[in-house]
Amino acid sequence: MFDSIYTTTVSAAQFFIMSAAALISGVIYAWLMSFKIRSKKRFFIVASILPFIIAAVITFVNGNIGAGVAIGGAFSLIRFRSAQGSADELAAILIAMSSGIAFGMGYIGYGIVILLAMSVLFFLLSFLPIFEHKGMTSEKLLRITIPESLEYTNVFDDTFDHYLKSFESEGVKTTGMGSMFRLSFKIRMKDPAEEKEFIDEIRTKNGNLEIAILPYTEPQNQL
Repeated sequence: MFDSIYTTTVSAAQFFIMSAAALISGVIYAWLMSFKIRSKKRFFIVASILPFIIAAVITFVNGNIGAGVAIGGAFSLIRFRSAQGSADELAAILIAMSSGIAFGMGYIGYGIVILLAMSVLFFLLSFLPIFEHKGMTSEKLLRITIPESLEYTNVFDDTFDHYLKSFESEGVKTTGMGSMFRLSFKIRMKDPAEEKEFIDEIRTKNGNLEIAILPYTEPQNQL
């Protein structure tokens, strides 16, 4: 089971056996991972067929250096046209690609083990209570919209000092055709129960424009 089914040349029967194994195990893998990642349907579809796609590419390249270089160039172009996903989704895609390489070289047993073992390991690690710091969960993203006439450098400092344990500027962005600014801060409240009072006090300074307090993540673009 752990020996390659391929010989010097790949027969049609060998290719279809590999294809069936890659597609079936890919669907099972995507189904298992979807429960934990809770991603959209398109992730399920991509994760299901990706092992077979990579396996087919590896099979048809099969030592052809020119074809390998061409395929590498094609994949590099796809990267720049793809939206970046979450860390969980990226890890799941990399696992599917790794198994696809094993399938493409004829090692069906190793491809199945990679998919199933890594999905089980992913579940176990996700349930372990590690790196769940209270400080990280208490961090919020504060967005304040202000008119362009307001000098924003220190206008909110007294309010922040009163209500916040810590705050850090995440940048400034113009909005509303340049007629307003949007300020972004990473904040930690001293008392989460005072969130409404905190917002009300900011409203008196920003002309009652939009204010948002959101869960903080490490994003590509917070603004």
